[in-house]
Amino acid sequence: MIKKLSIKSFIFLSVFSGVLTADSYKFGVGSCLDQDFPQPIWNQIEEEDLNYFIFLGDNVYGDVPSGSLWKLPRAYKKQKKLFPDFLSEIEKFAIWDDHDYGKNDGGSEYRHKEKAQRLFLDFWQIPKDDVRQSREGIYFSKDANFFDKTFKLIFLDTRYFRSNLTTINGDYVQNKNPDATILGYDQWQWLEQELNKDFDFLIIFSSIQILAEDHEYEKWSNFPLERDKLLNLINNYKDNTLLFSGDRHRAGIYKKNNLFEITASSMNKPGSSFVETDKYLIGETYPQENFVFMEVFEKTIYVGIKDMYGNTLNSISVNY
Repeated sequence: MIKKLSIKSFIFLSVFSGVLTADSYKFGVGSCLDQDFPQPIWNQIEEEDLNYFIFLGDNVYGDVPSGSLWKLPRAYKKQKKLFPDFLSEIEKFAIWDDHDYGKNDGGSEYRHKEKAQRLFLDFWQIPKDDVRQSREGIYFSKDANFFDKTFKLIFLDTRYFRSNLTTINGDYVQNKNPDATILGYDQWQWLEQELNKDFDFLIIFSSIQILAEDHEYEKWSNFPLERDKLLNLINNYKDNTLLFSGDRHRAGIYKKNNLFEITASSMNKPGSSFVETDKYLIGETYPQENFVFMEVFEKTIYVGIKDMYGNTLNSISVNY
């Protein structure tokens, strides 16, 4: 059971800013934003009148095949000028994926990861007293109080500590080595500690997909022991949990038992138009430009995948 907090007067915690009372709280979620491509999707996102926006990784495309970091600072500099003005007025949170980490499909072996982390922290203006400034990896958590309920937001780093991917004839296959990891020892310890704290609803943000199993690209199920560990860890909260992921250049909604995952990708790099299925997929995947809109009401959370014109492609509602 999720530990419940005593009822308190409604306030934002200090890490959140904005109006003290509201009928609902609105989040935008997206990934895969290329600084060298047009970004008309921001026009529709602004129309949503958001309180928060969450970047799920590939927030710029700054990697090169050699693994050099020469392109990443330029990508950040260009993207900073492309962000719409309204983003400066709302709370923003970000994790990275491979293209803003510095190496395509990169993991712990990436030789410039410490420099990449410094560039990431500088670009997102992470405060000097933030824990991410003094430890390896860009994982973190935030708590928010909505309607007298505590929402725990977990932001994972699936790059800095990840073991090597296993391939056969160039295709990714499962790495079942018991020592293989996605999160690394310290991040796992931290995650377990976070989940032992008091909260009412859990939202986990991962750059790569957690539930999907059937496609041949990067995903948690390439490390099945790590995926099982995560799902077992959140099993006690599965009726009060949402998962979000990016990376895929196609959006979709997945469900395993009572656990939902929403994949938001891509904001301005549409995917290929092929049919993709998965045992946990609800409906279909959507390769066109998209973002995810989440609205938290007093007893219900609505989540919808929207295209760049504001059309809802798929949606769910969950009670809490």
